[in-house]
Amino acid sequence: MAGNTLGKVFQITTFGESHGVAIGGIIDGVPAGLELDPAGIQSDLDRRRPGTSDITTPRKEDDKVVILSGVLPAEGGLFISTGTPIGFQLANKDAKSADYSHLENTFRPSHADYTYDAKYGLRDIRGGGRSSARETACRVVGGAIARQLLKTTYSVEISAYVERVQDISVPFPPTFFSREMVDSTAVRCPSDEVASKMIQRIETVRDEGDTVGGSIVVVAKNVPAGWGEPVFDKLNADLAKALMSIPAVKALEIGSGFSGTLMRGSEHNDEFVSGKSDGAVIETSSNRSGGIQGGISNGEEIVIRIGFKPVATIKKIQNTVNRDGEEITVSGKGRHDPCVLPRAIPIVEAMVALVLADHSLRQRTSRL
Repeated sequence: MAGNTLGKVFQITTFGESHGVAIGGIIDGVPAGLELDPAGIQSDLDRRRPGTSDITTPRKEDDKVVILSGVLPAEGGLFISTGTPIGFQLANKDAKSADYSHLENTFRPSHADYTYDAKYGLRDIRGGGRSSARETACRVVGGAIARQLLKTTYSVEISAYVERVQDISVPFPPTFFSREMVDSTAVRCPSDEVASKMIQRIETVRDEGDTVGGSIVVVAKNVPAGWGEPVFDKLNADLAKALMSIPAVKALEIGSGFSGTLMRGSEHNDEFVSGKSDGAVIETSSNRSGGIQGGISNGEEIVIRIGFKPVATIKKIQNTVNRDGEEITVSGKGRHDPCVLPRAIPIVEAMVALVLADHSLRQRTSRL
């Protein structure tokens, strides 16, 4: 099975299935001597962990990461990277494979059941196997390490929040918010009033056996100008690939996105200005480019909006077919999120961190 590795210099490879013994990964390319805080890694995992509120899946996983290699212990409970591959593992402790036994010969609508079967001739029905969002916990571990590299070396910060649930949206444009503000509500929307409406909507569709989607905004600040590798590894191209690899992601906008297509060039262009009186810093008066021009970061905030479809597993009767092509009906069982957005926040941040960490290291080879 190909396609399990992301990155060129800072690389992550993940392994494992939703209902297997464990999931995990290998992170290669971390420079030696980087001070790593395991509590920070665990904190990011805890934000993604299932069963943390009434609007997420009730599956209970501790998601305690075990670092297997690539680090040495340091003072204060910290680790120091050795420059060798960092291996890690997360145990699966609350898998209930019996919930999926009825799917052995059934293709669930909008799931990966049919496509995996078409590609491999078989599939792991236990929770979706490799196609399950359970795999994203590994990405969060890698993203947490990437985040610490970026913060230590460049003061780069990354923050995401829920902008919209179905048709309920915040009234302000994309903005950087602190983690504390984002996490102040169960739905991870930095507006108490809007968050309350979002939670009510999620609870309503959950009680009806249905699901909803929406959008997430992620902002990265303090990214230096010059990151990105044209022509095929443009920073925006790599960010798009990474974010579109997240389960349930169906759309993505960088900067002005589709709204920019309604403007003229005279309206859309970001004019350059001197950020300081001596002209030592060059900035733009607007940021419709979303911090990336020509596939290279320009020093402004990187702004991305990501669209998530409704979770495919619903507890309503749907029409489908079995492996023999016979028309049947199916209804979802097991434990699933009525809305994936709150738990997707740390996943989105992790994917952005992984790409930025990779390009930060690649930039070191671009000039003397």
